[in-house]
Amino acid sequence: MADDLTRREFVKLGVTGAAALAVGPGLAAAAPPMPERPLGRTGHMVRLFSLGGQASIEQPDKHDVSIAIINRAIDLGVNYIDTAAAYGRARTPDTPRWELNGISQTYIGEVMATRRKEVFLASKTDDRTRDGSLKLLEQSLKLLKTDHLDLWQLHNVMRDEQVEQIFAKDGAIEALLKARDQKMVRFLGITGHYDPAVLIKAIERFDFDAILMALNPADPHRLPFQTELLPLAKKKGLGVIGMKIPARDRLFRADGVSTMKDAMSYTLTLPVDTVIIGCKTVEQLEENIALAKNFTPLPKAEMARLEGLTTGYVAEAQWFKRNPVAGAPVENDQNTED
Repeated sequence: MADDLTRREFVKLGVTGAAALAVGPGLAAAAPPMPERPLGRTGHMVRLFSLGGQASIEQPDKHDVSIAIINRAIDLGVNYIDTAAAYGRARTPDTPRWELNGISQTYIGEVMATRRKEVFLASKTDDRTRDGSLKLLEQSLKLLKTDHLDLWQLHNVMRDEQVEQIFAKDGAIEALLKARDQKMVRFLGITGHYDPAVLIKAIERFDFDAILMALNPADPHRLPFQTELLPLAKKKGLGVIGMKIPARDRLFRADGVSTMKDAMSYTLTLPVDTVIIGCKTVEQLEENIALAKNFTPLPKAEMARLEGLTTGYVAEAQWFKRNPVAGAPVENDQNTED
């Protein structure tokens, strides 16, 4: 698989750096910290690499490796963990969302029971109504074993009609405001990887604290998030979290972008505060943290070179975006974000 090839290439080039991160459980202070950036106006200094709650962490048969990944991430200095009510949720459309436990939150909650104070914890609601979102929040707090979230986000807002529903009477924005007023959440955010124009409308309409958006080297070629949305988010002081860094490994090609180092370096060179990536194994986690630890910004020529490498497979590397061809079918409604 491309992912395995990429990571083997990394091990050959960067095993020394990865090995330097090796510390025992509970010895996070001994690990050299990753570089930090301010997460917008939240006051939180976030490390360059943050843990996404997908990959192994959303799979019901991956309990032991998921717990190991989460603990190891915190041991090595990760201080932002992202999850969602939808991650690992059973796909039974006739059952209300809030009656389906998301396994990602369950696994993360197992670790949060003893390590909650060590991380900035983010989750999401994919319900567009006030009452439905509040029920999801109640479930999230229970599964995550916490009395509050640091960031609660509107999950994968894709279309104008969803924005209208969110901001209508009894819409989800009322749930976000109530939750913040009652101190169940500290900050409010929005996420999306489908259409940047929709997110622009949303952040112009409400003063969110953070935004999670898709950014990788193929982004400039199709409905780019970095052209207008990213500058607007920075202008408004939002914390910016990058996702879809390897596009679930569809970015990697032998004749294209071929390493996680290039993928992560590209996005971290943009004006983002951190990136979230889901990990299949502890070894992948350690490799990604080593890359973040040793990150240096790329020159413009190298950014352009990486963008150029993706021109032959833009649709694959940007599979999560709206198809801009008139009359084309909807490609993907899934809430997959890291």
